[in-house]
Amino acid sequence: MTDVELVEVSDFLRGEPPFADLPANTLASLPAKLKVQYFRRGSVIIAAGKDNSSLYVVRSGAVELIDTSGEFMDRVEVGGTFGSHSLLSGTPSAYTATALEDTLALVMSGATFHELNAGHPSFEEFFDMQRASRMRGAVASLHTSAMGGAILKTRVREILTRPAVTAPKTATVREAATIMSTEGVSSLLIVEGSEIVGIITDRDLRSRVLAVGTDPSAPVKTIMTRNPVIASADALAFEVLMEMLARNIHHLPVMFDGEPAGIVTTTDLMRLEQANPVFLVGDIAKQRDVAGVAAVSSRLATIVEALVSQDASADDISRVVTAVGDAVERRLIGIAEEKLGPPPVPYCWVSLGSRARQEQALAADQDNAIILSDEAGPEHAAYFAALADEVTTALVECGYPLCPGEIMASNPRWRVPLSQWRREFSTWITEPVPDAILRASIFFDMRPIYGEFKLFSEVQRHILKLTPEARLFLAHLAKRAAENEPPIGFFRGFVLQKAGDHKDTLDIKRGGIGSVVEIARVLALSIGSREVNTQARITAAVAAGALSAERGEDLKDALEFISYVRLRHQAAKVRAGRPTDNFVSPNALSSFERRNLREAFSIVRSAQSSLGSRYPSSYIS
Repeated sequence: MTDVELVEVSDFLRGEPPFADLPANTLASLPAKLKVQYFRRGSVIIAAGKDNSSLYVVRSGAVELIDTSGEFMDRVEVGGTFGSHSLLSGTPSAYTATALEDTLALVMSGATFHELNAGHPSFEEFFDMQRASRMRGAVASLHTSAMGGAILKTRVREILTRPAVTAPKTATVREAATIMSTEGVSSLLIVEGSEIVGIITDRDLRSRVLAVGTDPSAPVKTIMTRNPVIASADALAFEVLMEMLARNIHHLPVMFDGEPAGIVTTTDLMRLEQANPVFLVGDIAKQRDVAGVAAVSSRLATIVEALVSQDASADDISRVVTAVGDAVERRLIGIAEEKLGPPPVPYCWVSLGSRARQEQALAADQDNAIILSDEAGPEHAAYFAALADEVTTALVECGYPLCPGEIMASNPRWRVPLSQWRREFSTWITEPVPDAILRASIFFDMRPIYGEFKLFSEVQRHILKLTPEARLFLAHLAKRAAENEPPIGFFRGFVLQKAGDHKDTLDIKRGGIGSVVEIARVLALSIGSREVNTQARITAAVAAGALSAERGEDLKDALEFISYVRLRHQAAKVRAGRPTDNFVSPNALSSFERRNLREAFSIVRSAQSSLGSRYPSSYIS
């Protein structure tokens, strides 16, 4: 290029991101390192599946990007760039770039591109965000069903047919009935201010008023169902329906932003096409013995296979698997109590690990514990030992193997009073020992399943009071998270199992999903968040400023993609009639999955590095 052309190129780049943010001297010297290349309309600039060693900046004209399945990805116009993905990933191009019209491009060598990346964070961040956008596109392409829409995504607020109809707690039965008649509703929320304190239905008016001769002037609170179960308007509809079937209720109040939003009924929810998991949960709740629960719960694998074939998201499928697991565990505890008699003191049965996070997949073993009331004494030990043995043994019959590490309620160490749980967590948090932290990390993913939930709330409150200031403890957790490396090598090749039954496969759970889980756990505990679900923890960390919005979205997308690949693998095992596991053969993956798995693992590795900077090893030394 002539001196005049160099100046023109410099002026052009100065007005386009990310070049506009480069220092003046760097920008001034850059044009001399570029080549100008002309492409006639219809010519292929980069071919999908072929190596690419350049970044292209469109100077004039336009370029279309088409992925390997023939789908439109993007139109790159003047000032836009393409080619960065293969430069960053070191893999063949994921798309074909074709000149839509006669096009002039500035061509940058890979060496210059990497030099700018290394020396200028804003330049690197621009292309990282571009790469993240492609990852989101990859995730989205997995989740669209043949009907053109995502399934299992319906929120309760989307199916509410009308605003809440309410009556004050001071109303009489006659006044409440009049409101229902005037408004044409079959149920009515009873409120005190903005708080829902009860609900009445047409059935209540028949059975609690007419059938027994209740005086219509009596207060409505005498016939209402007090303190009803309440759903959030943001809850997933299928989760709410499962809850309703499990509790045998037909009307559920809904709250939004602290105010009554309406009532959802089983009829509303049954209209959804995603009803199969719901009926499974309902059938589990009806079983009278362990064999019945086992027979019904065995249908779960087939349901998961069907959901995968419909392209439900990994997050939604995991919630279905979790909800079924919860239903199984609750029913088995109920059956055990029917056999042993009512508990002598209050207790709370809690789930740990992936089910506590609502992220359970197939092939999961059981992780659980019991928080006993401090009223418990030695005389009560035999009852709870028997209860724990009954339930954990029954869970094995229902397809949930014993935990190899004995993290189960049947282990006396994890079946102790509230005060002892507080002491245990205090020791882990204030006097952290690496080996103990390794074993204890699962207990920081805890969710109540059955019994007195307030016992769990007391434990959680105690934990979150201590963790934000426990820098040494958080540093140990961060170190563990950083050491759990994704199965990808320095040159972006997959790191496979070297021996054993799973030789030449990827352990997609340990270094992929597990790594994101551990990163999110550290961040959530550092800000005192009550969230347990990994996606929710990432959202909370972003909201608290502990994680950038861009990295948060990257991690969510990476987790979703890795989890989905695992579920597809497990669904294939179900179809083949083989046991499910977490070990994926790269040969069984499509080029699309292999490419984006590498991308997802790179995102995880980058997040691990960032976490290591936040909690350097000097804290531990």
